[in-house]
Amino acid sequence: MLRTISRRTAAAAAAGAAALGLTLTLAAAGPASAAAHPQSAPAAAVRSDPNGRHTAAEIHRFLTSFYGQHGPDAGAREHQVSDHLKDRAAHTEGYDLLLCAQNIPRRITVGKVTTAQSAGVGWATVTTFWDGGTRSSFTAYVGLESRPIVLQDVDCGW
Repeated sequence: MLRTISRRTAAAAAAGAAALGLTLTLAAAGPASAAAHPQSAPAAAVRSDPNGRHTAAEIHRFLTSFYGQHGPDAGAREHQVSDHLKDRAAHTEGYDLLLCAQNIPRRITVGKVTTAQSAGVGWATVTTFWDGGTRSSFTAYVGLESRPIVLQDVDCGW
């Protein structure tokens, strides 16, 4: 019985020491790592994709920020949209391609993000709410490897 307790105690102590060592190693590496690879996220954030691609959570945060409550502002349209989509939007007459609408919505929500690692793209349904209780939806696409993260395309479903 005494041996079993000693082995368990030793195993627990070893596991605790390993965890403490890993914690100290990560804490020591954190600031140097953050300086070598600046990010817009806080230093405590850990990328869950080992290949450095944008995660579904990051894409959702980007789309929610990009669209806001009433649609993207001029700065977002200029700096957070791919050149291809900017060109398409410039040649679209009669409606705002980024919102798939003619007017400014009362409210916007971003649905669940889906990522296709093999295709290198993530997407979500964006729903716009209008006066009178009507709503419409379209799909917004983001490249998983785009740096910085930008809106790549929209599909209005027409």
